[in-house]
Amino acid sequence: MQVLTGNCCNIMPTKDKKRGSRALAPDILSNLPDNIIDAIVMRLPLRDAVRTSVLSKMWRYNWCRLPVWTIDQALWDMTNNAISPTTRFTNIIYHLLTLHVGPISKFTLSIATLGNCPKIDNLIYFLSRNGIQHLVLQFPRGNLYKLPSSFFTCSQISHLSLQNCLIMFPPAFKGFEKLVSLELCDVTIPSKFIGSLISCCPLLEHLVLHSTISNHIQIRAPKLRSFDFTGKLIFLSLEDVPLLEKLSLVDTGYSGKAGKCGIAKFLESFPALKHLHLDYFSVRFFAGEVTKQLPFALNSLKRLHLSEFSLDELDVASCALYLIKSFPFLQEIEIEVYDDWVEPAGGDVTSEILEKVKSLSNVTLNHLRVVEFAGITGTDPEMQLIKLLLAKSPKLARMLIKPGVGDDTPKSRIEVLAEITQFRRASPRAEVVYKLA
Repeated sequence: MQVLTGNCCNIMPTKDKKRGSRALAPDILSNLPDNIIDAIVMRLPLRDAVRTSVLSKMWRYNWCRLPVWTIDQALWDMTNNAISPTTRFTNIIYHLLTLHVGPISKFTLSIATLGNCPKIDNLIYFLSRNGIQHLVLQFPRGNLYKLPSSFFTCSQISHLSLQNCLIMFPPAFKGFEKLVSLELCDVTIPSKFIGSLISCCPLLEHLVLHSTISNHIQIRAPKLRSFDFTGKLIFLSLEDVPLLEKLSLVDTGYSGKAGKCGIAKFLESFPALKHLHLDYFSVRFFAGEVTKQLPFALNSLKRLHLSEFSLDELDVASCALYLIKSFPFLQEIEIEVYDDWVEPAGGDVTSEILEKVKSLSNVTLNHLRVVEFAGITGTDPEMQLIKLLLAKSPKLARMLIKPGVGDDTPKSRIEVLAEITQFRRASPRAEVVYKLA
């Protein structure tokens, strides 16, 4: 039996009455409806989709009307290695431009591993004329490709992801009116144009900026729901984002004293925020003017994620604890400990940090259900925080603890586990999982 994928049909061999044997109907592939053939071809990798042209005369050019294309490293690995990747890429683009018919709704080009960035101006022009809606372009690092003017005429585009390229906006460009999702990673672009680009995309809901800006920008996006930023926080200003639900900040440019910006002043701009991710340096950036709790209610926040974090610095630890106390409806906490950023705290500082941690004893986390710790080494502030979260979370369902690596730790893994098992749990259903390996 031969089965064609795509939940379309099962082709059973037919019985040859004269010979008494079973044989495939001679032209059944050619007689399949076009919509079934298209459904089959669309589910195949590009190289295999092209190879279907040998199955039947009726299949010869079906791949030419594929609406979704992915050209990436997997394609280079499966083609003739005697030919350079750049030549293979050029041949593929030539066949696409000369043989394809119909619209292309999604196109992914990932050539980050190529030594040189080939010219693809004609390809961009072709896509702009064929209704492209979802476009991903990833170019080789260190060899920036300047997007041609035809790129800015992609009027139907709704999802755009760019990596390692140069953007210079033409004077007449008015934005992408249908753009919903935008990702810019290692893109060279004048900072003033980033703000203009975002404000000229009235439907924008998802925004990713990674190491893209080098000067101050203001982001105004009234429909924005998620924002993922990796870069220099000192240059970033978020305004008019009343619907923002998910925020991730990783500060790559911090230097100097902690507390450049108060966390309370920053958070008051996001009344709908549900998920917050901060790394160590972004917490340090905001670790100024910490009071007992936020001066306003932020009841919407459900998940707090602190990455590459350390409890060995007083200002940073105070800010993190301040956040935990300030979100009364918090349901999930994830903390990834990474102590290489700072020197181990001395005795006096450790005592102050422990006092800050103990301040959680006055707070009951009535909605907290899941806690994850990674990189735990058994320091006193870490153990005290684990103890208090177990004792002050009556609805806690699961706490997952992953120990740190290395031998230079205050306590062995067995000692940490033995201590944790003695902690009181406010929730009778709380499951504590300690991964020894």
